[in-house]
Order: sequence, then structure tokens, then C-alpha cells
Amino acid sequence: MSREVTLVSEQEKQVQYEYIEKVKEKVALLEAKLSRKPTFCVVTFGCQMNARDSEKLTGILKTVGYEESDSEYSDFVIYNTCTVRDNANQKVYGRLGALGTIKKKNPSMRIALCGCMMQEQSVIDKLKKSYPFVDLVFGTHNIYKFAQLLFDMFESDRMVIDIWKETDKIVEELPVDRKYHFKSGINILFGCDNFCSYCIVPYVRGRERSREVQDIIKEIKGLVEDGVVEVMLLGQNVNSYGKNLEHPVSFAGLLREIEKIEGLERIRFMTSHPKDLSDELIQTIKESGKICRHLHLPLQSGSNNILKAMNRKYTREQYLELAEKIRREIPDISLTTDIIVGFPGETAEDIDKTIDVIREVQFDNAFTFIYSKRTGTPAAAMENQVPEEEVKTGFDRLLKEVQKAARQRAGKLTGMVMPVLVEEINEHDNSLVTGRLSNNTLVHFKGGTELIGKIVSVSLDESKGFYYFGRMEG
Repeated sequence: MSREVTLVSEQEKQVQYEYIEKVKEKVALLEAKLSRKPTFCVVTFGCQMNARDSEKLTGILKTVGYEESDSEYSDFVIYNTCTVRDNANQKVYGRLGALGTIKKKNPSMRIALCGCMMQEQSVIDKLKKSYPFVDLVFGTHNIYKFAQLLFDMFESDRMVIDIWKETDKIVEELPVDRKYHFKSGINILFGCDNFCSYCIVPYVRGRERSREVQDIIKEIKGLVEDGVVEVMLLGQNVNSYGKNLEHPVSFAGLLREIEKIEGLERIRFMTSHPKDLSDELIQTIKESGKICRHLHLPLQSGSNNILKAMNRKYTREQYLELAEKIRREIPDISLTTDIIVGFPGETAEDIDKTIDVIREVQFDNAFTFIYSKRTGTPAAAMENQVPEEEVKTGFDRLLKEVQKAARQRAGKLTGMVMPVLVEEINEHDNSLVTGRLSNNTLVHFKGGTELIGKIVSVSLDESKGFYYFGRMEG
């Protein structure tokens, strides 16, 4: 990132803090009118990038005087949307229809929509036509302008729409309200340059833009001072980090700098693209005492024909060689993956090839998805779309193999004593706490709220497949 872009970003940050003060006055007037603090509810759809964006929205809203609620009857409701699959869009429209009924009974209610779905022109057209009661619409590139957009919303009596097609700006250091006090997501780059033929993300998140190393380090140090012990580095493809910086840095190089931060105990990241996961990164993970032993490495398909049509830029042979190398160099690592079933042109033989890869790699877990046709992507225009019944048959076959492989990997740590980061009181039994191993496996054991956010030693006594029951040692 150039010095000029950095300067512009700093100026933008100051502008937003000025708008925060202006919006505080608007919210104070609303509070006087309601005789109580106005409430807000942020509903998040989609990935961890969206979850991190929602923490930013929440931070601004609390700073200007709103009170958080989990009710969609709140005074201000925001849907932070995802558009990776069509059913995500339909879910938003359904919820929005219900909100329209609520707003008729409460005309002072405000409704906002943001996120990836808003970057599609067809969505904006539909909102204008069918959901005119929405107050504010913005996309992925200008989320940092949220305070300014709030001010515009208060000033306007009609739908405020602010969608950017692209940006080179990265504006951070605005208020953020973290879901957990002991762990946090960190954006290290935005956008994606891969253009997989089925994926809408490059079109709605834009081209890759990396943050400067010193800015990332500064943010993490501040989080550690605030009690954070684990960070999750976020990017559509973290392996691409640093390529577009004025002084390029590899992702492995960034990790080594982060590892030097005193007080930080654990480093996670997602997602890695198989095409550019380097030997340097494998060695960095191997030699690290802080990088977690979990790597999410999306396969998508085990068929070379389908991988080529998907524009994934690797072959099944290259993926298998990479997975074997990772397992050889880091034997205790947990490998998870994503697989798409029903991509245009996929046959039963292609499914067989994917199943062969599952059997060979022995993934600890795999997230299987039915292909979702996304208008605007090359795959959507392909003629050989797979019939629904064939897709379902292939999906069921694949899912059985995924579960079988995961069961074979499960329980390998039974009887060992391992460090666990305690995350919460168990939702089914409040005498237990739930924590996470370095390899991302959940562990349940006796404990109370005083353990939340601490890393403790736990004996893994009983495996239940995807989680353990244990007891705290010492």
C-alpha cells in the first residue's frame, strides 16, 4: 500500500469520528423521544469476514448510543448479508418481508441491509421495487463509512443507497465490539483475485488489498493488551497476503512477525488456497509454538476435469502431493476441507474421484455443499447443469465417505493431556465448559465461568467423534 493511500485512509478515519459525534446527537434526540435507550439488532449471514464486519457495525452503534438486543423487533435492525449461495439470498428476502409487517406497527423503526448481497445490482433493483420500507443499503467496500451513512439515514426520508463497485481504501481503527473478550478476528487482506468459475466473491468483495504488516501488528498488540490470547487472521485467500504491498511480504513472513508478540498464545487463519500454499508456510507452521495445528484447505473436487472447469489452478495430483507433504511435516495437524457437489458437467465418475481423494487424505472434517448457481459467474452460464436428483444422489454418497473418514480420524488423542482454550459455558449442561484444542476440536469438561478465556490442561478421556469429554488437570 502506498504512502498516499495510507494518508487518505487516515483522513477518512478522522472524518468518520466526526460523523460519530454528529450521530450521537441524533441518537440522543431519539432516546428523549422514546424515553429509553434505542435498541439495535445485527443479524449476520455468511462467513467469518461477515462476522468481523458485524463487530465493526456493533462497535459504532454502541459508541453512538444504541443498546444491543437480539430481537428483530428492535428500533434498528441490520442484516449483514451473504450471497455465496442462492438460499442465503432467499432467507434474507423472507426475513425482510416479516420486518415490513413489524415496521408498519412501528413507523420509527429503521432497517438497514449491507454485505455481499448488496453488491448485486439485481438485489438493489428488487429492494427498490418490493421493499421500499428499507432505510439504508450499503455494500462491502464502504463499511468503514457506517457512521456517515447513519447520519445520512437520519437526515433522509427515503431509502439511502451507497454501493461502491470497487475501492483501494483500507480504513481500520474505528470502534469494534468483539463477541469474545479473549479471541478476535483480524482482517489481513480484503477481496480475491482467484475468480473460481462458481464464485461470486471477487465480484462483490473486489480485488485483493493487503494491510501493511505494521498496521496488523499494532492492532494485535492492542488486542493482547485488552486480554486477547488468540487471533484468527482473515482473508479470502491468506496465502496471497502481501503480494500487492509496496514492499511485498509473504504470508509466512507475516506469521513470523505476529508470533513475536508477547502475550499472544494462539494464531489461527483462514482460508488457504491449495494453488499457492508454500513450503515456507508449511515450515513456519511446523516450527511455530503459537500457530494452531489446524489447516482448512478447500479441495472442491477430486476430478481434474471439474477442477479445470472451476478454474481452481491445481490438479488432484498436486493437491494430494501437498496434503501428503503437510501430513509428513506436521503429523499432528488437523486437515479440513470444502467440497462442492453438482458443479456443471459433474458425473458419477467425477464423484468417485473426489471420494478417492477423501479416502487418501483422510480429512478430519469436510464441509460439503451443493453447487449453487450464482448469476454473473462463468459457471452459471454453463449449459451442462446437473439435474437435481443426480446432485442429491452424489451428495449423499460423498457425505457418507466424509463422515466415515472423519470417524476414522476421531479419537486419536484419547487419553492425552492437551491445552484447551475455554470459550463458554456448555449450552446443554451449565456444569460444563466448552473449549477448543489447537487442532480446532471441541472439548467439554467440568468447570465454571472463571475459566472462560483461559488455556488449561485437560485430559481427553472420551471421544464422541467430533468432540471429547475430559477433565481438567492440576
